[in-house]
Amino acid sequence: MTKLLIQQGRVIDPASKLNKVCDVLIEDGVISQVGTVSPHHARGATRIKAKGKIVCPGLIDVHVHCREPGQEGKETIATASAAAVAGGFTTIVAMPNTSPAIDQHTSVDFVLHRGRQAKLARVLTTGCITKDRKGEELAEMGMMQEAGAVAFTDDGTGIADSKVMQRAMQYAKMLDATLMQHCQDPTLFGGSMNSGPIAVRMGLGGIAPVGEEIMLLRDIELLERIGGHYHAQHLSSKKSIELVRTAKKDGLTVSAEATPHHLLLTDAACMTYDSNFKMNPPLRTAADVDALRRGVVDGTICCLATDHAPHTQEEKDLEFALAPFGIVGLECAVSLYAKALIDTGLCGWETVIERMTVGPAASIHSDLGTLKVGRPGDVTIIDPELEWTVDVDRFASKGRNCPWNGWTLKGRPTTTIVNGDIKFQLEK
Repeated sequence: MTKLLIQQGRVIDPASKLNKVCDVLIEDGVISQVGTVSPHHARGATRIKAKGKIVCPGLIDVHVHCREPGQEGKETIATASAAAVAGGFTTIVAMPNTSPAIDQHTSVDFVLHRGRQAKLARVLTTGCITKDRKGEELAEMGMMQEAGAVAFTDDGTGIADSKVMQRAMQYAKMLDATLMQHCQDPTLFGGSMNSGPIAVRMGLGGIAPVGEEIMLLRDIELLERIGGHYHAQHLSSKKSIELVRTAKKDGLTVSAEATPHHLLLTDAACMTYDSNFKMNPPLRTAADVDALRRGVVDGTICCLATDHAPHTQEEKDLEFALAPFGIVGLECAVSLYAKALIDTGLCGWETVIERMTVGPAASIHSDLGTLKVGRPGDVTIIDPELEWTVDVDRFASKGRNCPWNGWTLKGRPTTTIVNGDIKFQLEK
């Protein structure tokens, strides 16, 4: 029997409403005790001293672009998995906008197999809602679910055809599966940053928040008729938060996520024409940032997700209007959430951890995200006082397209444990 004993950390497990200094014992990859572990039960265990640190369930990111298959020059499942554990994530959920798209059960098998080969983070995957993400014909959702897909999305492209989305919701409800939507009406899309005075001043085409809000409103109306579980990806506007908040009050099963960049940056960051500030949906206004933060605190947004999107340096070196959307964020996400939510006094670590464990687990109908006895031994240890400077050249990810390079942040994961095995320890 293998044993791992984490001693005297501040154990925060929102699923169990636990927040106290105690021990965590993992035996044969499973949580066996949380509390005071006797010398008898601790005998033969590998020990980690966690005094002064936070011990929490392994963090989950439900929005990661691993780029494999087909775009391995940007990232692979192995390098994304390495970046994940370096950032404190024990589980990541891959997006299906690869080449070819993950729209059949064999593709799901491939991603899961490559994740197991990496032997780092637990790699799960979504499947496409429609074939080749064209928004026209439903993919074989049932077969992909049987192969292990945990949810369905055409991420990167919102489903514009209402009839197709209605049918997708009906199938997803029948399968008891979550539909994840990148909310953006394609007929209102065509710029490269937020529509507004700054875009006009910079001479760039704008992307108005109404494109996000219209699709989200339509989907909520369909959900009210059909039922099921709907998940809104990377929301960016104040009105979108209000729509989700109202839907939840009306009893609909709606979950939503926010990214570090939408919680910290506004469209003013684009004024340098640095394409590392170009993402989709785009950075918006200070009022939107404030609404997103408050949505996280009150639970309207129940998931914090990175939308980790690696690109090559050559792609991001193009002029702003031509460069691709997206940035990487797995390896600094925890620190960025702390900066946006804890350092501002809006909430404490308990809330941040809940949005990175309980919320994501529920959004994919998973029993992960807790330290309850009998559950997988996935644990993240965080030093809340550790200051560090982001250096993209030290990233495990292939991606260097990161706006946080050179930022000094506080609070960082120091140990990542998956199924009782230490997968990452920060060098002292």
